[in-house]
Amino acid sequence: MLPALPLDEAGKYVAAAYLVFLLLLLVYVAIMASKLSKIEREVVEIAEVVDRKAADPPPPPPPPAQRAKAKAR
Repeated sequence: MLPALPLDEAGKYVAAAYLVFLLLLLVYVAIMASKLSKIEREVVEIAEVVDRKAADPPPPPPPPAQRAKAKAR
């Protein structure tokens, strides 16, 4: 039984298939790296917001006399 292509010609196609696979793999890794860096920036931004809110104490509640006046209105 003879191969579909002679072995000297088939090697070119095998090499091309490997190159296409490698190219697709590199594109996939680049896309995942960009998504990961975006998520990392968002996490850092969220952490900064949380830190700022934790550093700023909430305003003290108004004295009882002012609360009574506010309820009467």
